[in-house]
Amino acid sequence: MKVLFTYDYGKEKMDKVKALGYEIVYSHERAVENGPEIDGIDVLVCYNPFENLDIRKMKKLKWIQISSIGIDQAPLEYVAQHGIKITNNRGGYSIPMGEWIVLKALEIYKQSYSFYENQKDKKWKINRDVLEIHGKTVGFLGTGSIAVEAAKRFSGFGVRVIGLNRDGRDIEHFDCCMPLDRIDEFAGLCDVLVLSLPYTKDTHHIVDETLISNMKDDCALINISRGSIIDEQALVKALEDGKFMGVALDVFEQEPLEEACPLWDMKRLIVTPHNSWMSQMRNERRFDMILENLRRYIDGEKLINEVDPKKGY
Repeated sequence: MKVLFTYDYGKEKMDKVKALGYEIVYSHERAVENGPEIDGIDVLVCYNPFENLDIRKMKKLKWIQISSIGIDQAPLEYVAQHGIKITNNRGGYSIPMGEWIVLKALEIYKQSYSFYENQKDKKWKINRDVLEIHGKTVGFLGTGSIAVEAAKRFSGFGVRVIGLNRDGRDIEHFDCCMPLDRIDEFAGLCDVLVLSLPYTKDTHHIVDETLISNMKDDCALINISRGSIIDEQALVKALEDGKFMGVALDVFEQEPLEEACPLWDMKRLIVTPHNSWMSQMRNERRFDMILENLRRYIDGEKLINEVDPKKGY
């Protein structure tokens, strides 16, 4: 059975894949192209080669293992129509992203950016406007593995953690959860609102002008999911009007963020380059999951993290 990797995990790790009985084909994601060898593979392990790679020509393809949590980069309609399995890396980046969420919430409440600016100017100036997060309500729009890891880490800060999911089901480490049809009410309860839900056609611009108007004026907003969850034009207008204590964005509608984008220059806005998932453990956790799934696939067992391409999660 042939498996195409678009990332080289090194000889030691790749030998473990071969030991399972796979023939490995490697081509870097940005260089991979259709051809006789590529079109004959059975399994694709990748992040996003789909701008260069036309899977419609890969007639033997039976399973795609995505190395990210989101799968919106894949041609999901074709995948669904042809019964191709698709799995993601749910849980693989949740620990560093959970840490990142806590970091950004504290940076906003402690106004870290003001101290960094003063340091550049060699200015010694006490900021008496820094706040405690203790006693505040931290809300998660989406209660998946990233939200759970962040909720665990907030538990020591004396905050109330609430979540919003489709049916309001209870989730461990959350004080309470609410259903999606109460999203406007939910938004108004949050002192910190974290966007941690998958991107689908239903969640496109779910944070729009109306939802923003329902948030507290001094809410802190953090997005680590996908940029198109937010209507960026509505966000810019809200910031210009004085809304939000602070906003931290790690994802954007268009990446890389263009130099002309007004978000670069907005006050109370922290911009990071889709970096929240990074850690020294990223390749270890990712490869361990991929290897286990490859073992399960060749042994005919149920795969980890199989997602529904029709739903997008």
